[in-house]
Amino acid sequence: MQSGLDKEIESFISGLEGLEKYRFPQRAYHIVRMAIRDLVLSPGKAILEREIAEVLQMSRTPVREALVRLETEGMVRLIPRKGFIVEPIEKEALNEIYEIVETMDGLAVEKAAGKVRKEELQQLGILIEKQEKALMKMDLKEWAILDDAFHSLLIEYAGNKRLSSIVDIHSDQLYRARLYTINNRPVPTKSIVEHKAILSCIEAGDGAAARMVMQSHRKRARTEIITAVDQVK
Repeated sequence: MQSGLDKEIESFISGLEGLEKYRFPQRAYHIVRMAIRDLVLSPGKAILEREIAEVLQMSRTPVREALVRLETEGMVRLIPRKGFIVEPIEKEALNEIYEIVETMDGLAVEKAAGKVRKEELQQLGILIEKQEKALMKMDLKEWAILDDAFHSLLIEYAGNKRLSSIVDIHSDQLYRARLYTINNRPVPTKSIVEHKAILSCIEAGDGAAARMVMQSHRKRARTEIITAVDQVK
């Protein structure tokens, strides 16, 4: 008999694409990371290697390798004599992550302002339009996905692979925090206004202004999310 977790993860995996290109350790890593990111594996939940291995139809060794890697990235926590749990969403950790991401995102848009192409600007504009439509339908999950895509593109357009790798380590933590608190904070209309302002600065080639607006945007989001963490029960 399948447990509720088995069914939930199997359903989640069925919606993922391209997993067959990965070897077992990488496949286990990507699946568990995405399941944590999307709150399929909720904060604080115990992760049983045996159960995950059975669902993924592989041995426990690659699952263990994946969990060790995820521990180094702050996605899971090893409790002595008990095993792994999904890293809880805690205010102190979020503050630390936002301090890093505010700086990196600010640098990214400053660099992007001097090199972004017309078609890239159009892609950013399309994402903002889709965000507006998602909010009109009050589809907050779709908005969160689009918000993540907007910030990811800005990092990509900066053209700095090392910067991208630093942000990538932390971006999933912020994404799951947004999902976790999404019903306990204001509808993110301010976010769209700020995204438009960031795009306008980039279009004008004003990197310093883009950096300032981005960092202000991240600071406001940080305050909202950290305040909302206490309200989620």
